[in-house]
Amino acid sequence: MQSSLPMVPQQHSPDAARAGSYAASTVELGDLKRILVRRRFWIFGTVALLTLVALLYGLFTPALYSSAAEILIDPQDLQVVTNDVNPSRISPDGGITQVESQVSVVQSTGVLMRAIAATNLTQDPEFNGQGLLSRLLGSASAEGDRSVQTLDALRRRLAVKRADKVLVLDVIVTAKSADKAALLANAIAQAYLVDQASARAKMARDASESITARLDEQRKRVQQAENAVEAYKSANNMVMAAGNLVSDQELTEINTQLAAAQSRTAALKAQVDQMRRQSGTADATSEAMRSTVISSLRAQEATLVDQVSQLGTELGPRHPSLIAAQQQLRDTRQLIARELGRIATATETDYERALANQQALEAKVAGMKSKSLDTDQASVRLRELQRDLEALRSVYSNYLQRAQETREQINVDSTNARIISNAMPALKKSWPPLPLLLLGAIFGGLGLGTGLALIAEYSSPTVLSSAQMQSAIDAPVLGVVPAKSGTGRRWWPFGGARAVASSQKTDAVVGLALRRMFSSGQRPADWPLVPSILVTSSPGEGAQRSRVARLLADAAASRGSRVLFIDANAGGDQKDPQPGVLDVLRGEYAFEAVSHYAAGSNVAVLGRGRSKAVFQEAHGIYFAQQMLARASRSFELVVIDGGALADNLNASPLVAMADEIVLVATLNATPMRDVTTTAQAVSVMGRLPTAALLVDEAA
Repeated sequence: MQSSLPMVPQQHSPDAARAGSYAASTVELGDLKRILVRRRFWIFGTVALLTLVALLYGLFTPALYSSAAEILIDPQDLQVVTNDVNPSRISPDGGITQVESQVSVVQSTGVLMRAIAATNLTQDPEFNGQGLLSRLLGSASAEGDRSVQTLDALRRRLAVKRADKVLVLDVIVTAKSADKAALLANAIAQAYLVDQASARAKMARDASESITARLDEQRKRVQQAENAVEAYKSANNMVMAAGNLVSDQELTEINTQLAAAQSRTAALKAQVDQMRRQSGTADATSEAMRSTVISSLRAQEATLVDQVSQLGTELGPRHPSLIAAQQQLRDTRQLIARELGRIATATETDYERALANQQALEAKVAGMKSKSLDTDQASVRLRELQRDLEALRSVYSNYLQRAQETREQINVDSTNARIISNAMPALKKSWPPLPLLLLGAIFGGLGLGTGLALIAEYSSPTVLSSAQMQSAIDAPVLGVVPAKSGTGRRWWPFGGARAVASSQKTDAVVGLALRRMFSSGQRPADWPLVPSILVTSSPGEGAQRSRVARLLADAAASRGSRVLFIDANAGGDQKDPQPGVLDVLRGEYAFEAVSHYAAGSNVAVLGRGRSKAVFQEAHGIYFAQQMLARASRSFELVVIDGGALADNLNASPLVAMADEIVLVATLNATPMRDVTTTAQAVSVMGRLPTAALLVDEAA
């Protein structure tokens, strides 16, 4: 029964030559949407689970309340004294760094322990770790351990923050009670101020004690320097008065006296020389001019001269009155002469005395100068000792003043911080924030669910796009068929225009697929076999495969072609199957005898038949050739529902004879491993898939 007909040539559409050029496609935005729609239950389930957990946590978690106290820190300290122990210096950044460091100070162990002691927090079960669970377990902590636990618990509930560009610290404490939170916040703020004041007082006390300890040493050094100066002066016979040597003072005074004596001697010598030039008369000297006696006698002389002149005119030259007046005039002039002589004698005497005094002073100065030269070398060393003494006295004085200032600072609070806002009990709880938790759970669930959906998808990848399908089977995708019909009516059995169940879009896609499959012109015009299409898929795509096969048959029939539809699907479950294509392939029946036309349709249907006997593949191919050759007399197209070829080996003769082998897969549903398995099954049967049609359930 060897066939006399040639084997059917492999038919390809115009896109078949380019099939090998398609690269593996990455996931696009549309593919991602299909993945998320298909895996939506993962996403919704994750969202529901996280939302439920957040809701239960928010409802059953004990409420916490937060209160905040505000502390203003001025980088410029209060300056109590000029030389403060804590000098006021503002850093170039405006004190921001200094304030930032105070954040750590507020959270320090010293400050928190002060607050714990002030509020007796070690007795509070909320903070001391002695809650109900600890009491049930019978664990009791020592006092020291309890303090440590309380400190750790308080630190976990404490937050110290500083807003940008301000010098204010917010001390925030969270507790189960609003009143307790406010109490602790105020206690920590007050403890910080006390700690700062105590630290500054301690610094001042330490500085005062250190300076006081140095005072005795400085005092001894001053005494030693003073003793050295006095010993040196005693050894060199150097008597000091008002800070200077007595000999130097005497020399200075005698020099002053000598200068005055020389000046007086010169003045008296000038007077004596003047009188000597006037021939011993002192009438024109300045002393005569200043003498009151001379002035009185001169006035009396002038009066007598007038009287003598008047009497000489009125009386005769021998008149007694005139003679008496002339005698008085002569006596007055003698008195003036004797007074002038006395003045001249006194001037010369003064000059001689002044000259003698000058000479005595000059002799004394000369003697003291010679003595001063002997003490000059000793004075150099003395001045050096005195400079050392003054330096030590200055240091000692500074130490003494500084010690007094720091001693006063101990009792003065110069803290540069103050509480500007005390903590008030909160009106609303700060934790748990149920709306925020629910919102976070929803968005977190969406993100986590999306991630789980993508992980599930890529752990078992499905067909996502036409390009991916083309790359997998090395054949073109003819189109994407919508999964839903446009009319809502069932399209089986084949019928007229009213029985067509596909929408216009489905008709257009299927019709275009038919044209692409048989428009290549590679099939010889005189080829004796009828054009045939075998539709196959993975085992899980039976319904979509059968639908696509019938859509192809119906689309060809609606355009006036007579179509033979062969149902070779191995999934039939008829209890008493009628003869069909398997009987034809065994040579038991002619296909005309077992096929029948659907009422009012151009489609003849040939069922699967009985699979009671197994036939050889060579026999099956022969009878398949005979069937297709004889079908060419009555039909223009044969559409074969080949079923899942991986499970339907009886369809291999039809695979060998079919012009087109079309794989059907559902977008975002058919696993890629099933597509690969089906393509391998076709390859084992001696053929390769020539095309594919995809079904989009989202369309």
